Amino acid sequence: MLVVHVELVIDPAQLDQFLPLMRVNACCSLALEPGCHQFDVTQDHQNPASIMLYELYDDSAAFDAHKAMPHYLDFIAATDSMVNSKKVRQWQRIHP
Repeated sequence: MLVVHVELVIDPAQLDQFLPLMRVNACCSLALEPGCHQFDVTQDHQNPASIMLYELYDDSAAFDAHKAMPHYLDFIAATDSMVNSKKVRQWQRIHP
C-alpha cells in the first residue's frame, strides 16, 4: 500500500472556504476511487490553518488515477490560491 502524506498551510482568511472543499474531495476520493482506501483530513489544534492529509492507495497507479479524477482537478482549481504551502511525501506501508 502507498501512503500519501500531505502537509498544507492555508491562508487563514480563506480557511472557512477551503475546509468544505477539502471534505468534498476526500469524500469523493473514497466513494469514487476503488484504489483509495483511506483519506483522513486533520487540522492542527495550535494552528488551524495547518492541515495534514493521510491517504492510503493500492499503489502509485491508484494515486496517479486520483490526480486525474474530475473531483480532484476541480478541487485543485478551486483551492490553489488558498494554499500558502504544500508538501507531499509518499511512504510504503509496512504494517499492518
